[in-house]
Order: sequence, then C-alpha cells, then structure tokens
Amino acid sequence: MRILLSRTDRIGDLVLSTPAIATVRASFPDAHLAIVTSEYNRVVVERNDDIDELIILPNGTSARSFGSRLGGYDIAVALAPRAVDMRLVGGTRAALRVGYTYERRWLARLTAALYVNRVMVSEADPELCDREPGRIVRHEVVQLLDLVELAGARRRIWDLRLDLTAQDRVVAQTLPNEPILLHLGQRWFSDGSTLDSTLSIVDELAALAPVVITCARDSEANAPAFEERKSVARLMRALPFHQWAAVLEHARVVVTVDTGATHVASAVRRPTLVAFEHRYFRLNSQEWSPYRVPHVLVRKPAREDEDSLSRFRREIVSGVVGLLEGSHA
Repeated sequence: MRILLSRTDRIGDLVLSTPAIATVRASFPDAHLAIVTSEYNRVVVERNDDIDELIILPNGTSARSFGSRLGGYDIAVALAPRAVDMRLVGGTRAALRVGYTYERRWLARLTAALYVNRVMVSEADPELCDREPGRIVRHEVVQLLDLVELAGARRRIWDLRLDLTAQDRVVAQTLPNEPILLHLGQRWFSDGSTLDSTLSIVDELAALAPVVITCARDSEANAPAFEERKSVARLMRALPFHQWAAVLEHARVVVTVDTGATHVASAVRRPTLVAFEHRYFRLNSQEWSPYRVPHVLVRKPAREDEDSLSRFRREIVSGVVGLLEGSHA
C-alpha cells in the first residue's frame, strides 16, 4: 500500500500533525508513507522515521498538477484545510482521498467533492464560538486523529514528536539553569500589547528566574530593545529550528504569544503560558492550546490603555508563578 499525506502550511501546525502521522504509520506498518511539505515547514519531519519519503512542493507550483505527478497512491490525506493541500490530494486520483474543512466555509464545502471523496467538517468557527460560549471545539491534534481515522488509521498515537539530538542541545549548555524563556513574535507589539509593556513583563519575570529570549524573524526590529535590557540574561536570534527547540526544552517555563513556539514547547514537554489574541479567544484557546503540558492561557486586552496593559502584565506574571511552582511540585 502507498499512502500520501500533505501539509504545506506552518511549522506549528505540522508539529500538531505528528500524532496523526504516527497513527497512520502504526495503523499501516507495511505501507510506503510519503508526506508533501513546503520548503519552510519540512524541518519538522525531515528526521521523522515514521515517514519513508519526504516530498517538497516547490513555491509557485500548481498543487493539482503537482499532485497528478504523484501517481500510484492508494490513500491520500490533506492534513490542512487549505485549498493547496486539498487540490494536491485531489490531483493524485488516489482511490481514497480524505480532507477536512470548516463548518461555515460554504464554498469550500461545496468544492470539496472535486478533490476528496471523504470529508470531515470541523466545528471550529470563530464567530460561532463567540456567540455560543459553551461551544466545544476539539483540539487540532484530536481533529487530525479523527481525520486520519476516515482513511482507516485507527491505532491512535497521542504524543507530539520532534527528533532532537545531543548536538542540537549543545546550544543550551551555555544558558542559565532553568530559565524562563520568552519567545518574541510580532503579536507582542500590536493589538492589545506594546513594546514598552512587553519590556516591563520581562523585567517582572526576571525577578522570578533568569530570562532568555528567542526571536522570530518578524520581531527582529524590536530585538535590540531587549538586548539592551539588563533584565535579559540572553537573547538568541536566527537559531536553526532544532537548536531553537532545544533551547525551549531547556527552559523551566515558556512564555509566548500565539505562534508555533506554543506547539514546539508542547513537543519538548515544557510548561507554557500563551497570550492569545482578544478576538476569537474562545476558539483559539481550545483548538490551539498547549497540548498535554501544564499551561496557562491569557487573553490579550481589547485596548492598549495603561489599565488594560497593567492587568495583562499581572495575569502573565501570576500565571508564570503558578507554572514555576507547579514545575517543582
């Protein structure tokens, strides 16, 4: 049997797909299992021996045409609810083609039959979650396990997977012991959070433990402000993916906004505090919360007045205190 999976979007989403990948492997141990990724997110699975073949979708390539060149598959599964992955899977013309979309993406639901012959409809809808406070949304990991079950993969594996080596972990040997790690992403600097307020958060966290900062590319412009801060023990930029994961693994607690750092921290089993966006908090805090690790979820304020920012800072520091105490319980 030949099975093809496709996930060409973000790094964090592919991290959350690793239990589904492992479930397909465990359910079809003798199959040839291939996965299509982008050049960007391939780092998540390039060491993963659940996969027999890693295929890169070139930038700018027609997904359906590319899929048509990947013939000979019995099963193809789009692990992302995106047109790119659905079209790629459809192009394979595999006998069983599986994908999913969201409840109120009406056009996507109508066109899904063009690409897949088994479709899962996800209950994850930001507007419905705001209207219906009791609405339950499955975690992304669970949704993906339910998805691959439609393809016959029923032997569920629940753990996230990242393959780190001793060489990856060398980078963390020069860091302080048991630091708080704060990952900078652009969402620290907009829509209910500011540069000055984030610097104050770092100052307050430094009173609890040494603070190490990692920096996403979208936050490079703000990195110097943190490098100059006396409360920052170390700021690390442009780390290769596996070294970055090893630095997160070294932390006692990870603090981040809603980025891939949330899911990498879960994969290396670190307690995590996530500041989610104010809008659609009810959805995001269910579907993309830290997975199977101690965590605290904080809602960013709707405004950037000082009272709101001060409350936001207190919630973050209080949440980190709780996670630090729990990590030594």
